[in-house]
Amino acid sequence: MPTVDDILEQVGEFGWFQKQVFLTLCLLSAAFAPLYVGIVFLAFTPDHRCLSPGVAELSRRCGWSLAEELNYTAPGPGAAGEASPHQCRRYEVDWNQSALSCADPLAGLAANRSHLPLGPCRHGWVYETPGSSIVTEFNLVCDDSWKVDLFQSCVNVGFFLGSLGVGYIADRCVPESPRWLLSQKRNAQVMKIMGHIARKNGKLPLVDLKMLSLEEDVTEKLSPSFADLFRTPQLRKHTFILMYLWFTSSVLYQGLIMHVGATGANLYLDFLYSALVEFPAAFIILVTIDRCGLIRPMALSNLVAGAACFAMVFISHDLHWLNITVACIGRMGITIVFQTVCLVNAELYPTFVRNLGVMVCSSLCDLGGIITPFLVFRLMEVWRGSPLILIAKPKENTIYLQIQTTERAGT
Repeated sequence: MPTVDDILEQVGEFGWFQKQVFLTLCLLSAAFAPLYVGIVFLAFTPDHRCLSPGVAELSRRCGWSLAEELNYTAPGPGAAGEASPHQCRRYEVDWNQSALSCADPLAGLAANRSHLPLGPCRHGWVYETPGSSIVTEFNLVCDDSWKVDLFQSCVNVGFFLGSLGVGYIADRCVPESPRWLLSQKRNAQVMKIMGHIARKNGKLPLVDLKMLSLEEDVTEKLSPSFADLFRTPQLRKHTFILMYLWFTSSVLYQGLIMHVGATGANLYLDFLYSALVEFPAAFIILVTIDRCGLIRPMALSNLVAGAACFAMVFISHDLHWLNITVACIGRMGITIVFQTVCLVNAELYPTFVRNLGVMVCSSLCDLGGIITPFLVFRLMEVWRGSPLILIAKPKENTIYLQIQTTERAGT
């Protein structure tokens, strides 16, 4: 009895029909990308300081430059790598006093500025950027900065809810896979779809294709359920490991994307550089998948991504070119891991439960995306390097020792 692969050789393995499907998926991915990474631009947080009308008036009266105004009236920066107090706090001083001098207005109030009381920004903030974002429009800084995290988390909640329902919607709106139809013993529909593909590719006429009929099997049809993902020890192991891989890969991938927006310098160039590494990552997958399988490149790439995150912790913030280079290497590594997990996920499950397995496991990717904004932005309030330490995960490579059976998926 001929297999689906045998029929595909007859109707065309990558003809016009497959190219149309490929282009459609590319367009869908292009529409999805701005939603996934848009937080980098929509919620860009520029350097800022408290707005004080009294300070502005004193600065005009004394003719201070911006540097002098900050030096005289704003609390100093914190320790290296820590949040700057001057962004959220201001001196509790009446700047309208006539006794304040232009040379050093705070000298007459306290011998040491650290003794002066600090208070919250009551009149808003001044942002040092010519553009705008939702942060500058709605003052989502300091005590309200968590709302930016909530914004991106809500986007990922939508992805999560969509991933739970898209499998069932796809079964009703998207043409079924020939292999899935075979698993459901619907051979007549398989031949109909193959005939459509053949006509699109201009290969074999439908009358010839009918000669490649498949034998009908009278055994019971297989109907997948959530319990099927855990029915056997092997399926349980694969399901739990794939859930873990999806979750951790999502945290690292989205965490690196968000971290690019917080490194300073030119946001648009930095993001462009980090996005361009997706192309060599895809090329590496194409080159290695037939030569090395899937598991070894995935383990090595995961190690590279984790090592890059750790390395960035120890690189000076002033060496921006080195920071962005290491970040790009890390993103290339985690991109390879992410794409490989997609391939492994589809290959590890039997055909009848494959769609359900991919849907359930990939939903952990969205759960990772829900918590990532809080991990990245909240931890950066404490110390800039803390999110990099947390999202670096080279220890995950030990998991691959448990799934050597998946090597067949890459060969």
